[in-house]
Amino acid sequence: MPQHGTATVRSRVRIPLTFPDGYRADAEVLTFHGLADGAEHLALALGEVRGTPLVRLHSECLTGDVFGSDRCDCGPQLRESVERISEAGGYLLYLRQEGRGIGLYNKLDAYALQDAGLDTYEANTALGLPEDGRDYTAAAQMLHALGAPAIDLLSNNPDKADQLAALGVEVGLRVPTGVHLSDSNVRYLRAKVEHTGHSIALPSLVG
Repeated sequence: MPQHGTATVRSRVRIPLTFPDGYRADAEVLTFHGLADGAEHLALALGEVRGTPLVRLHSECLTGDVFGSDRCDCGPQLRESVERISEAGGYLLYLRQEGRGIGLYNKLDAYALQDAGLDTYEANTALGLPEDGRDYTAAAQMLHALGAPAIDLLSNNPDKADQLAALGVEVGLRVPTGVHLSDSNVRYLRAKVEHTGHSIALPSLVG
């Protein structure tokens, strides 16, 4: 394991989940000691984990996950991920990395710049912030603490797989999520494809 410190499981508690569309799942929510960034990240164990678990690294998005914002695809991805991981067996890591690591207020400032014509990455840069400031060291620590040094990754983002591999987590399959398109997020999804090579297979976005 690379030299990023060892995390340990701090607590486990079962929480039944119910989503707005009525879908239900049982999760075991785990907290951790010793995470490199000191943030309160969570792991949700879903389904029966046998063999190689299916894992989603989901960055916190208050506007999308909680309020149902259509400016991103985060809320629908969260809902989809819980169901798919429950069926396959694995973990959803809920990472406290709002706005790709820039924080909630900065994300809302970036929204204002997007309204003026910039895309999501250009807006971050205009604020003097990184296009994507996320570091997945804590995620790798969590996976090692869970006894999951080899995983299948539910993600459209190649950077997640690359970072995890560099941090000592073997990524077998990279499984794309669905495309959750709305009138309000089409520019956001197009920017993901064009700037960071996300695997979002929609002809209107990549043509």
